[in-house]
Amino acid sequence: MKLYYCETLNPRKACAAARYLDANVEFVRVDLATGEQRTLGFLALNPNGKVPVLQHGEGESLWEANAIMCFLSDAVGSDFWPRDERQADVIRWLSWDASHFTLHGATLWFENEVKPLFGQGPDHGIVAEAERQLRQFAEVLDDHLSRRTFVVADRLSVADFALGAALPYWRTSRLPLDGFEHIARWNDRLTTLPAWREPFPIVA
Repeated sequence: MKLYYCETLNPRKACAAARYLDANVEFVRVDLATGEQRTLGFLALNPNGKVPVLQHGEGESLWEANAIMCFLSDAVGSDFWPRDERQADVIRWLSWDASHFTLHGATLWFENEVKPLFGQGPDHGIVAEAERQLRQFAEVLDDHLSRRTFVVADRLSVADFALGAALPYWRTSRLPLDGFEHIARWNDRLTTLPAWREPFPIVA
């Protein structure tokens, strides 16, 4: 299997899962700066022109980081993507995260961290709205985590890696999460995992 990635938010989840699961994947870095994601060869793998992408089997490819995490979990026989009564709850949090929590965290990451790399300043209106929305949904997650070690059934799952996607950029992206003590403790727990701390291969 080949996992196509770059050092951005969504590929981070897939790479961290591959490392955590010790999946037998070859990491292939895609150079976004040179437009490698828009080449015909890459678009044959993912017509969206985005990473991550997992190439597996005979010409099969799977895109979207959450789906890749689930596929890799099944491939190694792990319950990181559970197949028991926890599954519906995991799906609920994956959906909620994509529509709310990481959606706004990713907006702040892009505005405060990515745009300056290209000499652009953040759009202050977009930043203010994303901060408001992130705080609103952080209250929901913080309350949920006040009674739990991990997001679903107190066992690490793909839901944790999905919901935690923006947290490694907490300070650099200026995410307004100070004061959410349960999110902070959960983030500290994730950070104890070597695969989560250092998900990307070292590129010479």
